Amino acid sequence: MTQTTREQAAQTLAQVEAVTAVILPEPGGEIVPLEAAPTEKAAEIRQRMAELDMANTQSIISFGSKAQAELQVISQEMLADVKNKDVGPAGDSLRQIVTTIRGFSSSELDLRRDRSWWEKLIGRAAPFAKFVAQYEDVQGQIDKITESLLSHEHKLLKDIKSLDVLYAKTLDFYDELALYIAAGEAKLAEIDARDIPAKEAEVKAAPEADQVMKAQELRDLRAARDDLERRVHDLKLTRQVTMQSLPSIRLVQENDKSLVTKINSTLVNTVPLWETQLAQAVTIQRSREAADAVRDANDLTNDLLTKNADHLRETNRIVREEMERGVFDINSVKRANEQLIATINDSLQIADEGKARRAAAEAELQHMEAELRDTLASAKARNPAPAAG
Repeated sequence: MTQTTREQAAQTLAQVEAVTAVILPEPGGEIVPLEAAPTEKAAEIRQRMAELDMANTQSIISFGSKAQAELQVISQEMLADVKNKDVGPAGDSLRQIVTTIRGFSSSELDLRRDRSWWEKLIGRAAPFAKFVAQYEDVQGQIDKITESLLSHEHKLLKDIKSLDVLYAKTLDFYDELALYIAAGEAKLAEIDARDIPAKEAEVKAAPEADQVMKAQELRDLRAARDDLERRVHDLKLTRQVTMQSLPSIRLVQENDKSLVTKINSTLVNTVPLWETQLAQAVTIQRSREAADAVRDANDLTNDLLTKNADHLRETNRIVREEMERGVFDINSVKRANEQLIATINDSLQIADEGKARRAAAEAELQHMEAELRDTLASAKARNPAPAAG
């Protein structure tokens, strides 16, 4: 929530307390008749009785309507105000801000959680990057909704004040109707007790030529009397409906007051608390991230120390072993000597075998030569002597 919105919410708190502290008066009781009314109220009843002209039908029909004129003006102004302004339900904004906060899940902060193949496929950000982006989005939504709530709060405060005026005017109209009803009933009683009997006496006392006219006047008076009685009955019904509208106005006003109080509490207390918790969540996660980085560095340092120690030990062993060895290893010299002796023995054996084969070959050659010589000698002996001539 911006600083400007926070200051406006704090300033509105005094107005909220003022409108919620207003106690509306209750409507009056039964209608007080003229004869039982105190002097001041009796004068007001007679004043309204003077508005009646039994010879004028229009005065009977409009009897009491003047009391409603100012109430109609107030009601029409309120309706026009509602038509001319865009009044979104404040309850929706409250539900929206709760939904926004609930959609912010700190369980997604586990940096050790590897992204799934689906998250990698769609290029979803790493958990903390996603969390920070979501936090910034939530913060923007909260700022927007709080400004909307503040606007709703001002409109509701204006409506509550208008309802105060409407309630007061409706209550005045309710009391005014009681005066008109009392005046009408007093007028009816006066007509029944005085005017009609007097007119009946005039009819009886009138000459025969004027009796028809006087009788018509009597009928007109009785008809006007009946019209007035019906008008008084309508005023009683109107008063009853007006009495029923008073608690309706109060109910609407109480609902608006409750909503204004809830909005102001949300702006002044709840939203800052939410923002503090969200900021703490980010700060805590950043601290955890830093701690993890420090832990990884320490683990790496310890791992390097361990591996270097192991490597140093192994290297030292190899170097020391090589240093303690002679230039020629005794085992190698022994094996080389054995191989040399075996080689000499093999050479002697091969030489003896070659010598034996050569001797055998020489004997064989001599034998073959002897056989060849013998064969040639035999062939010469068999050659016949030539014939004598």
